Amino acid sequence: MIKVGIIGGAGYTAGELIRVLLHHPMAVLVFVQSSSHSGQAITKVHRDLLGETELIFTDALNFDIDVLFLCSGHGKSKLFLQGHKIPQSVKIIDLSNDFRIEAPDHTFVYGLPEANKEMIAAAHYIANPGCFATAIELAFLPLVANKLLTDELHVTAITGSTGAGQMPTSTSHFSWKNNNVSVYKAFEHQHLAEIKQTLQQKGKSLPVVNFIPVRGNFTRGIMAICYTNSSLNLDEARMIYQEFYRDQPFVVLSEENPNVKQVVNTNKCVLYLEKHGGKLMIISVIDNLLKGASGQAIQNMNLLFGLDERTGLQLKPVAF
Repeated sequence: MIKVGIIGGAGYTAGELIRVLLHHPMAVLVFVQSSSHSGQAITKVHRDLLGETELIFTDALNFDIDVLFLCSGHGKSKLFLQGHKIPQSVKIIDLSNDFRIEAPDHTFVYGLPEANKEMIAAAHYIANPGCFATAIELAFLPLVANKLLTDELHVTAITGSTGAGQMPTSTSHFSWKNNNVSVYKAFEHQHLAEIKQTLQQKGKSLPVVNFIPVRGNFTRGIMAICYTNSSLNLDEARMIYQEFYRDQPFVVLSEENPNVKQVVNTNKCVLYLEKHGGKLMIISVIDNLLKGASGQAIQNMNLLFGLDERTGLQLKPVAF
C-alpha cells in the first residue's frame, strides 16, 4: 500500500483528494495536516465525508510515508519545504503553482500526464498543473505536437466558483456570484506562463495565447472555448486528435457539443472540434477540482508508483 500524507487539508482540493484516496485500492491516508483545524474531525470541514472516515486533522507531521501532497496554496509550498526536512524516500506532489515553471533551483516535473507521462513515472517531485492550464493545454497539444499551429491561439474559458478556493472574497460570496458572470485577469492570468511553457516544449516555438478567463455562477467545472486559424479540414483534425490521445484514458473526443455536467465528478477531459471557415474551434471541458487538480494529482501518484493511471479514478459523472 502507498502511505500518503497531506499538508493543508482543509481546502477544496484537499477535500477532493481525501474523498478519492479513501476509496483508492492501493493507498492509505496516514495523516491530514491542518494548522487551523488541528484536533477536529475531518468531517467537520469536509461534511460530504461523514460516515466515510474517522480521521482527525493534525498539526503533527509524520514522514514515515511514501508520498506527500502539498495543498496549502500558492506560495506556501516553497515555504513549507524550506522549513522542513523531508526524507529523500518521500515523493512529493505539489498542487500549488510554486514549481510549475522550470527553474535551476528545483527538480519538479510538470505533471500533465498526456504530455510528460514517461518523465512523471521516473520523477521524484511533481508540480501538478493548474486547472485552466490543463483544459487549454489538452485542447492544443495535438496541433502543437504535429507542428500544425500557424497563427495565434484564442481562448475564452469559464470556471466554477470552487476555482477561487474556499476562502470567501468580494467576488466569490453567494450574493455577488449568484446570477452573475464576470471577466478577470484578461490576457494576464497566472496560468498563461505554464501554458506557454508546455506548448513551447512540445512545439519548439513560443505561441501567442490570448486568454480571457471568466468567473461562472456554478460550483465546479471549466469550459474552455478555443480557436485558431487552421488549414486542416474537420476530418483531418479529428484524426490527428484521435491518434494523439489514443493511449490517454482520461481524454475523450466527442462528436457532440459537450457540456460541463458530462465531466463533473470525473477525471475526464472531453474535447469537441468544429471547423468554421478557416478557423478550427476546440471546446475542452474538465472538472476543475479533479482533472484540474486532485484527480490529476492521484493520476500522477499512480504513475509515480507504477500503477495503472486509472487506479482509484473510475468516478461517475453527476447527471443532474
